[in-house]
Amino acid sequence: MPKGYWIGQVEITDPEKFAAYSEANQIAYRKYGGRYLIRGGNADVVEGSFRSRLVVIEFEDYETALACYRSPEYQIAASLRKAGSTGDVVVVEGYAGVQPEGVSL
Repeated sequence: MPKGYWIGQVEITDPEKFAAYSEANQIAYRKYGGRYLIRGGNADVVEGSFRSRLVVIEFEDYETALACYRSPEYQIAASLRKAGSTGDVVVVEGYAGVQPEGVSL
């Protein structure tokens, strides 16, 4: 079964409020098994546009990723994120199909 992911691009507008969000979101992530794959870090924009912070969070599956986002625990945290940043969040199902020959992960 394919994993589920959150992909977020964020521009922090109020570091204090965003810090409160970063603390509050842990409740939902722990409950739903969210695991950071990308959380900030170095990035080179090679095409298109980019906000200053990129986050990718992995979940057991797509349904769990959606349930976490829609949970009361995360919605409380989301109100803090929206107060301290602008951005986009996408919940997406991972790919479990055939990969190019010779590629193993």
